[in-house]
Amino acid sequence: METISITVNGTPRAAAVTAHTTVLNWLRGQSLTGCKEGCAEGECGACAVLIARGDGQGGTRWDSVNACLVTVAAVDGAEIVTAEGLGSPTALHPAQREMAVRGGSQCGYCTPGFVVSMAAEYLRPDRQEGQHGAANGFDLHALSGNLCRCTGYRPIADAAYALGTPDKTDPLAARRSQPAPAAKVTSLRAQDGEFHRPATLADALSLLAAHPHAKVLAGGTDWNVDVNLRHARADVVIAVDHLPELRSFEVSTDWVRLGAGLSLSELERRLDGRVPLLAQWFPQFASRLIRNSATLGGNLGTASPIGDSPPVLLALEASVVLASLEGERTVPLADYFTGYRQTIRRADELITGLTIPTPLSPLTAFHKIARRRFDDISSVAVGYALDVQDGVVHRARIGLGGVAATPLRAHEAEAALEGQPWTEATVRTAARLLGQTGTPLSDHRASAAYRAAMLEQSVLKLWFETSEVPA
Repeated sequence: METISITVNGTPRAAAVTAHTTVLNWLRGQSLTGCKEGCAEGECGACAVLIARGDGQGGTRWDSVNACLVTVAAVDGAEIVTAEGLGSPTALHPAQREMAVRGGSQCGYCTPGFVVSMAAEYLRPDRQEGQHGAANGFDLHALSGNLCRCTGYRPIADAAYALGTPDKTDPLAARRSQPAPAAKVTSLRAQDGEFHRPATLADALSLLAAHPHAKVLAGGTDWNVDVNLRHARADVVIAVDHLPELRSFEVSTDWVRLGAGLSLSELERRLDGRVPLLAQWFPQFASRLIRNSATLGGNLGTASPIGDSPPVLLALEASVVLASLEGERTVPLADYFTGYRQTIRRADELITGLTIPTPLSPLTAFHKIARRRFDDISSVAVGYALDVQDGVVHRARIGLGGVAATPLRAHEAEAALEGQPWTEATVRTAARLLGQTGTPLSDHRASAAYRAAMLEQSVLKLWFETSEVPA
């Protein structure tokens, strides 16, 4: 095993690890057992830790992430804080103190993870009084992805809403004004495979050309589930989330360019509502813990037919930017998927970004049908982008997920809407066509008949919710 370095709770530590060792398992081996394994797939939050990341302005932002979904090699040179590093028995962190005095902890198994997520929101620099309907501006959704089976959530919410503003002497708050650690160039070879974090995009593409079957890693929120639960291993892993070309963010009069390596939370902050359909979608994608790591590039790279981003991006007529040593090409997302978890991306190509054309359609919506309202996999997902002027549908784009082997556009329903009055009769015609779109299957999430029915109801819901809105 080779050695890398991570700063944990203010102290640099050498880590002798393999290419697939998770931060969770390594921390527990360091006797930092507040970090626990509950699900090993990023749903329970028992393993949450804080990681220092750049805020885009030369300072640091503390993000909460699932340690079970992060490999140690992927955070070589990083700075991490665990529940033990927040406070001590004689000097509790405010989040720890409020959880204790308000009865937010019972068995205590989930408590460290809750406290870490709570601390991340407590340290959010733009938190203001009155935000999110809370006097202290606390966004309770910051705790989504943290599960409690015995205490119940009311006292935990009480603890969150009791938090004030970080004191000037708080070392983590003070740390925000200093730069975050820069990503280190890493090359690790071990018995379970190789891990590489190249210095440049050119180096990454060279590695990919030499190892076409390598696993390309950004946030790791999908791949590391397989590592944990299915004991998957890749001969070569290439980390790309730090590359500047994958972290671009540009807005022009004709398009919006989103880097494939930006986390969904970063995109949400940077867009700040500029793309309303994405703004509707972000809160419904997994949890804050996941969104702090997951990327659009990773979501499209898996090519899952039930991924939540493709229906939204299809409705926005997004294009995917692919790069290889031969150059760069841009492909409409509608042409990107070719079969079940298959795309036109070649083995030597890397997704570097997405381009969304502007101006945007003014009438948009994202409907996610799932067993849970939040933090769940969709049975059906629908993205809408319509241009309705003077009561007539001039343009309609509808993206679907969960109803075929690939995400797809609902071309027949779109055609039934375009050029027609925005009326209930028109929408019911489109609804029938939408219900016949794709080849939905019956599985443990939903039956084929239910999925078809939900497609019909989705467009009807859109009409009833928006028919009173002036065109």
